[in-house]
Amino acid sequence: MTEFKRKTPDEILQSISQLRKGRLKIIIGPVSGSGKTYHMLHEGKLLKQQGIDVVICAISTMQRSETVQQTMELERVPSIHWRKEGKEYKDLPLDAIVARNPEVLLVDGLAHRNRKGAKFKTRLEDIRYLMEQGISIITTINVYELDGVDAIVLKRTGIRAEETVPSDTLELADEVRLIDVSPETMLKRIDEGILGDQTHPAMARRGNLGVLREISLRLMAEGVNDSLEKHREELGLLGPSGAAERILVSAQYHWNGSLYVRRGQQIAKRLNGDMIVVTFVLPERKLSKDQQMFKRSIRKLAEKVDARFEELPILHLRKLPSMLVRYAIQNNVTRIVMGHSKKSRWQERWQGSIAGRVLRKMRNVDVFLMADRAEYEGERILPIKPKSSGGAEPFRRLSPKEIEKEIQTIRRGTFKVYIGAAPGVGKTFKMLQEGNRLLGKGIDVVIGLLETHGRKETAEQIGQLPLIPRVNMVYQSAQLDEMDTEAIIARHPEVVLVDELAHTNIPGSRNKKRYEDVIRLLESGISVISTINVQHLESLNDAVQQLTGVRVRETVPDAILKMADEVELIDVTPQMLQQRMRDGKIYASEKVDQALGSFFKIGNLIALRELALREIADDVDERLEAWDRNTSLRGPWHRQEVIFVCVDTSPRAERLIRRGFRIAHRLKAEWHVHYVHCAGALSDADNKRLETLRQLCERLGGKMEVAGLGNHRNTGEALLQRMQEVRATQLIIGQSRRPLWYSLMKETVVHFMLRRARWVDMLIVADFDPTVTEEGLQSI
Repeated sequence: MTEFKRKTPDEILQSISQLRKGRLKIIIGPVSGSGKTYHMLHEGKLLKQQGIDVVICAISTMQRSETVQQTMELERVPSIHWRKEGKEYKDLPLDAIVARNPEVLLVDGLAHRNRKGAKFKTRLEDIRYLMEQGISIITTINVYELDGVDAIVLKRTGIRAEETVPSDTLELADEVRLIDVSPETMLKRIDEGILGDQTHPAMARRGNLGVLREISLRLMAEGVNDSLEKHREELGLLGPSGAAERILVSAQYHWNGSLYVRRGQQIAKRLNGDMIVVTFVLPERKLSKDQQMFKRSIRKLAEKVDARFEELPILHLRKLPSMLVRYAIQNNVTRIVMGHSKKSRWQERWQGSIAGRVLRKMRNVDVFLMADRAEYEGERILPIKPKSSGGAEPFRRLSPKEIEKEIQTIRRGTFKVYIGAAPGVGKTFKMLQEGNRLLGKGIDVVIGLLETHGRKETAEQIGQLPLIPRVNMVYQSAQLDEMDTEAIIARHPEVVLVDELAHTNIPGSRNKKRYEDVIRLLESGISVISTINVQHLESLNDAVQQLTGVRVRETVPDAILKMADEVELIDVTPQMLQQRMRDGKIYASEKVDQALGSFFKIGNLIALRELALREIADDVDERLEAWDRNTSLRGPWHRQEVIFVCVDTSPRAERLIRRGFRIAHRLKAEWHVHYVHCAGALSDADNKRLETLRQLCERLGGKMEVAGLGNHRNTGEALLQRMQEVRATQLIIGQSRRPLWYSLMKETVVHFMLRRARWVDMLIVADFDPTVTEEGLQSI
């Protein structure tokens, strides 16, 4: 066992040197002016309050009053000033800093290049030197100052970085924190002159700011995903976490192999996932000339679409399903793309099929079976060009209904949401800070509902903001408080701050959920700033349970987030969040240990953080696509899709509905949810269950159809007929739970669809098994 092996002298010295080395924290933002320096200084002040020796040097406040104010309580080590081409630069006085020997140094501009004659050429080298002296560093950088990212940003926005740092710089950091900012906020700062007159002209374009923001979010998500996968490996967990998509295309050296790769690439791009292409070959069998040609074309295509390609040896084709499943789980794949079986029912029964055996062995990985287009080309909806975003003809007169709709939109208040990965990241703090900023500009702002949870820092941010008293209600002999929506409407402020958007109101309230109260406020012409955690989004409910083991009961429809004019992520590292927990800044002291051992475990926080980063990145991309299709990083979706979701009354039905919604939303597709009842009249339990599913569909913006049949045999035929009527292009269905012996005697609905619905793409959603480990793979 390696843990009992004696360390070598070199290993001991290396461990000792790491103990003495300072830590590195990098605060990254999409653009200059996003608030990196402000947040860095704020963190420095908090560290100083904890008794840690903090100094600042080479700080670029740009004379922004809020940022300058943050420097007041911090000791400054004078920087070395020098000029080049009329512009002033600041270098670090390394000897003076080492002589001062603080515990932490705050310094701006990680991508800075030093003057000629300096001890080191770059600030990154300065920082590494100071860390070797035991000094910890907190520093800042813009996303386009990373080597590799700078070229992408220049191509898409025209913004060029003065200097860059190596692409692996973020990997050197112990912590990386993103400061997210919406294009609307940046444009306001530019208009108000807060960013000065040095702003790059391209920064004033909303599309460019959106691109920079999405790149930042996705870059951070990739880094967090690496941390999550490493953490899961340490725990011995295998398979996908549920926070990110990874598509595996199983292709053979055949004419249709490239079609599978193309379809896999479409899916991966639209879902913002990585892609792997794998082929299995028999070592003793030489490839024919045609196969060699197909191999070259598939490898070339995989390289073009930025996919990893692997060719794996296999002793016998019957081993292929087991190897494919094992490979998928080991590589954290979320979806396998492969072809439909072409065998008849009787051939599959006696010979089996690769797809069928893969489905029987699959754990936690969905299987996407690509339609057989060669045989059913006429029945497929062909790719179409997306409609122009230009809208209606400019000279067409609006109808009375259209005029009324436009008037309601004009009257509606502005809606801004702060979202976080978990409680305690600082959403309420930021909301109050924003409220005070608006109040200072003479805007009428009130607090409609505030939950400080006893946090002193949050309560201090209330400042001069007026608070609308809550309404007192009686429920089951208890006196409870709720937001007084009527009083807010009567007071009619310009802006109201409303905490905890996902809250369920006291029974007897006019609306069941707080987000419904918020919609009323917006329709009354009152702007709303609110807060929510990512785990409360309805379509992520299953993913959150898969990630954390916790089923979140209070949710809001995804449409609420989509209707927001602005959405900003409050990003905090898991280490920082756990420290806040230990310091009693999130929950009361008696709840700290329990929280750290359950929901606030480091793995959960990493996973939720990645989920939040990816969700907001997707939201940014949706908005970019709405503004201008050419700026969307994923590009437009050229194919008209109709998603058909088959459900039963089992507990997994919700998961299928949510999965159908998310896929339909990403593909800009029409979607249908269908249930077939086979045994006469529905029982009260069935009716109650179906009502629950129907409500979920409606919350997600869809409708559920229920069809009754006289006997069991017609189920597949009825589903097939309805799919043809709605011209479905993709079927989503749950994995069959019937044992192998049952499928040999009778045909399940899943196997019926596999045989009869080869003209559609089919996604078979796997049941989630949280216990898949290395030992568990041996049974596959």
